[in-house]
Amino acid sequence: MGLAEVNHLHGSLVRLTALAKDDAATLAGFSENTWVYRLMNSSPAVPYTVAETVKWIEKEQENPNSFHFGIRNVETGALLGFCELDEIEWNHRACMLGIGLGDPEDWGKGYGRDAMEVLLRFGFHELNLHRIGLAVFSYNARAVALYESLGFVREGTVRERLSRDGKAHDMLLYGLLRVEWEASR
Repeated sequence: MGLAEVNHLHGSLVRLTALAKDDAATLAGFSENTWVYRLMNSSPAVPYTVAETVKWIEKEQENPNSFHFGIRNVETGALLGFCELDEIEWNHRACMLGIGLGDPEDWGKGYGRDAMEVLLRFGFHELNLHRIGLAVFSYNARAVALYESLGFVREGTVRERLSRDGKAHDMLLYGLLRVEWEASR
């Protein structure tokens, strides 16, 4: 039996690519929308410079326990966001996943779902991972709905993990096992 002729980094709407220095300006621009930034990160929402973003890209490219990708529109090639498999523990075949679409104009068009499906296929088939986990803030209802629709199982809650605008919010922990993902395909 031969290998399936599937490009594991292409979906129907997006393709995952390496992040390049040329992408730094777009990524830095995404950080200027503090509302969007707060959906993806618990750090203080401050804009990043292009130079800081280039350093981040270079640092992540050197990390053997992390895969970072740009999410690009299949038709136009435009950079829509980024995704990652991070904190990979090779001996346990487990990692954490992160994703972000930088422009709210791109939300609700299927790009996030397609990118997640491509990233999961890459993680389970190309990297031979057993488990992919993620953390999401309780106020990010769109992301929670997406993750659950993809089969992620809520495994726990870190109560009042972060404070935003004087209010405490939970961080929700999710996981997906390869066998669960394959059963849903």
